[in-house]
Amino acid sequence: MKKILMIMGSLGLMCTAGLAQQKLAYINSEYVLKHIPEYSAAQKQLDDLSTKWQEEVDGKYAEIERLYKAYQNDQTLLNDDMRRRREDEIVNKEREVKELQRQRFGFEGELFKQRTKLVQPIQDRLTKAINDLAAAESLDLILDKGSETSFLFANPSLDKSNTLITKLGFKPDPKLAD
Repeated sequence: MKKILMIMGSLGLMCTAGLAQQKLAYINSEYVLKHIPEYSAAQKQLDDLSTKWQEEVDGKYAEIERLYKAYQNDQTLLNDDMRRRREDEIVNKEREVKELQRQRFGFEGELFKQRTKLVQPIQDRLTKAINDLAAAESLDLILDKGSETSFLFANPSLDKSNTLITKLGFKPDPKLAD
């Protein structure tokens, strides 16, 4: 543990020495995105779509469960051929539901594509506004204090989130602050 702290301290000192002449700032991307109505609308639309699709998948799993229980109840009355057909039916339905789940929620599935379609233009605007802010204020480095906060300390005077919100054409809302 002490070794890790020593290494982190050394790296911190080297970084501090290297950044001494550089201008830096940080933003809180979550805070900025809360100020963009299109982002909130896109998130709501994605949440609604996700809920609808999850209900569809849950319904199909409930149907499979019903078929399985019926099969268990009838199992002693079925001959080998009928038993095998019912088992195959259940296995095929499970396979179909898993494929539907993958198509809807998997990597590059429909939800991913919808998220890209709805959120990418907003992210592009945010990136352009960050680049414009960096150029206008001659900033060398802009860090993000978003969801994965890794700041041990951040001087509030370096926070450019409200400047970025204004640059995007919105009015900062103090009630949405950290």
